[in-house]
Amino acid sequence: MRRAVTLLSTLVLATTLLAAPAAFEPARAQNPQQQDGLNPMGAKPTADSVNEEFLFKQGSKIQGRISIPDGKAANLIQPQGREYQSFREGYLPWIGAAFILGMIAALGGFFLWRGRILTDDTQESGRKILRFNAFERFTHWMTAVCFIILSLSGLNYIFGKRLLMPLIGPEAFGAIAQWAKYSHVYLAWPFMFGVVMMFVVWIKDNIPNRIDWAWIKAGGGFIGKKHPHAARFNAGQKGVFWMVAGFGAAMGVTGLMMLFPFALLDINGMQVMQVIHSLIGIVFIAGILAHIYIGTLGMKGAYDAMGSGEVDLAWARAHHDLWVEQEQAKTASGPQLGRGRHPAPAE
Repeated sequence: MRRAVTLLSTLVLATTLLAAPAAFEPARAQNPQQQDGLNPMGAKPTADSVNEEFLFKQGSKIQGRISIPDGKAANLIQPQGREYQSFREGYLPWIGAAFILGMIAALGGFFLWRGRILTDDTQESGRKILRFNAFERFTHWMTAVCFIILSLSGLNYIFGKRLLMPLIGPEAFGAIAQWAKYSHVYLAWPFMFGVVMMFVVWIKDNIPNRIDWAWIKAGGGFIGKKHPHAARFNAGQKGVFWMVAGFGAAMGVTGLMMLFPFALLDINGMQVMQVIHSLIGIVFIAGILAHIYIGTLGMKGAYDAMGSGEVDLAWARAHHDLWVEQEQAKTASGPQLGRGRHPAPAE
């Protein structure tokens, strides 16, 4: 009896062992990776997961569910955001460095080649003529000071964390960046007001004409020793005027779009405004650097026009001879001339 039971148990066990591989074969065929030992769990974890590229093909942005009133918070990511980040972190610093450092290098090279532009002394040297009154100078300096602070705070936005933060540390940089942001927001208003006032005050003297073309062909006095004819503003100064008016208006419009976010634009429009604002700002800064150079180091006597408002009569006749003639022809006594602060009639 015992021999029979033992024999029967042996037959059952053998049959079970022989049938086991066939029982598991369908599962192994369905999961070849398990058979090869590549995935012990029997399935590829990311095989059925939804990837980002697939989601973007279904719509323009990836959205989630929110419980707050602001529907924009549901936008988790969008392709344009990645493109803007690439521009902001990759291209913009290089563009800014190329324009600004390039302009500084060009001005330095020009100064080494040309030197400071001087005015030949004449028998009238030392006599003064009023070039800009107090209101014109106030408008100019208010706009100029605002522009300088706006430029520095804007450049901090581009280069600050790359150049300044490693030198002073994150805490000090954070405080400076915060105050830079405040200055950029609040000084934008007097800057825009100043641009409008300069446009109103000086537009009549900055209309291009044929004299400007002759001034350009003659090199504006920068090439050679001869000073071409010019009215109150020469072609170069008119170019600066229209640059300030045009770029100032563009910076104002794009800046207002960012000061009041999503008032008229969505997130894509906001990103476009930031790109335009930053690119125009870089070119604007480079152009004003050239203006500052001519008004200070580049030309003797030029700073007096916006400093005291009075310039040497010999300087005025050399650089703005047509304007001097117009001023002397306005009244019988001529313009405000004199030595120092004491006016005297023109000869």
